[in-house]
Amino acid sequence: QVQLVESGGGLVQAGGSLRLSCAASGRTFSMNGMGWFRQAPGKEREFVAAITSGGSTNYADSVKGRFTISRDNAKNTLFLQMNSLKPEDTAVYYCAAGVSRLLWIPRSQATYNYWGQGTQVTVSS
Repeated sequence: QVQLVESGGGLVQAGGSLRLSCAASGRTFSMNGMGWFRQAPGKEREFVAAITSGGSTNYADSVKGRFTISRDNAKNTLFLQMNSLKPEDTAVYYCAAGVSRLLWIPRSQATYNYWGQGTQVTVSS
């Protein structure tokens, strides 16, 4: 089992920045790809960004150029640097980890095995 705990959420004005962290514990050696997803009120959870164990990244078009995903494998921590935040970025942000190297699809929630509890990000206009 892998446990994921997000932190760093909060309230920020439009144009501001936040940095989310996701600390992993447990059988972290089994993790392969990791990602961030978000769910706004009344909407389905959606893909934000993902990163492979080797550092290759993938972003949703809505955040490309504003968000940066990174990971520190030695510290088992995933990050999401969010710049130029917009009110439409308001959501609960979840980190997730996938185990399979062959079956993991960065944008597919079904291919992630472990999820954090989420952290709220609110962007005011």
